[in-house]
Amino acid sequence: MERYERALALHRMFKAARYPVGIHKMLEDIGCSRATLYRDLAYLRDVLGAPLDGVGEGCYQYAEGEGARFELPGLWLNSDELHALLAAHQLLERTGSGVLSGALAPIRNRIDALLAEQAGGKRWPVERVRVLASGQRAMDQLAFRSAASAVLDRKQFAFDYRARSTDERSHRKVSPQRLTHYRDNWYLDAFDHERDALRSFAVERISRAHLLDTPAQDVPESVLDEHLASGYGIFSGAPKAWATIVFSAKAARWVADTQWHSKQEGRFLPDGRYELRVPYSNGRELLMDVLRYGADAQIIAPVSLREQARASLQLALGQYGP
Repeated sequence: MERYERALALHRMFKAARYPVGIHKMLEDIGCSRATLYRDLAYLRDVLGAPLDGVGEGCYQYAEGEGARFELPGLWLNSDELHALLAAHQLLERTGSGVLSGALAPIRNRIDALLAEQAGGKRWPVERVRVLASGQRAMDQLAFRSAASAVLDRKQFAFDYRARSTDERSHRKVSPQRLTHYRDNWYLDAFDHERDALRSFAVERISRAHLLDTPAQDVPESVLDEHLASGYGIFSGAPKAWATIVFSAKAARWVADTQWHSKQEGRFLPDGRYELRVPYSNGRELLMDVLRYGADAQIIAPVSLREQARASLQLALGQYGP
């Protein structure tokens, strides 16, 4: 843990504490040496201006009154926390139009207040930090609200669904399990009663939706994760194979730092290239992600996925003439 993180951890500890905090508690929570801890306490008090008081032997607290008002100067959110707040703010802005605007306004106001705390009481300039939406699709807000209500109320849910690949329309009756926000779009994970199986539905493909009075059938979280989160991307089902992809040395540094799958395996090859292995159940999304690397990626195995990639590239080449 760096000094920045230790100072932030100490600050949060003193802000939350109702009683003086002992040295042993600080050492246990922060995980540093006693000498480092004393240097950090001095840095917090003398450099950052914290109203830190020693109380008795080996105990510290923020001075009463001053501690409640004191905040660390500058931005003390880490990158993950800042991204979470800003992403939530912009997600609410995008999702909160129409029927949801009134319901979500208090949440947006609370996020604004949290950001203002980090900006020393001033308005945080959210327009100066971008969280880019990529591939966001238009969605019926009524369908989204109905799906969310079905998940929260634990009621069965009926709707018409138009499949993206075939454009075929069908009527579904499901027990909703959870909503998933993936790559800037919403999906409903549900147990389809007619098909007796778990399915993921793109919310923007749902229409004529309504809740039923029948209680939803709950599926254990472990089963949901095994079926809906163990394969690659949004496609459901247990993994059927592992894909092996080799990336060029030029692309290796990007690929190695990217989270493709929770169970991915990767290693640098002696010549600087990078070998990645990921499990998948449906190769469609994996192919799209690999092919965007162009000549810097090569699918090695399985042969079936490699042939799908070859066919896709040949069809694409055919669009440009002989």
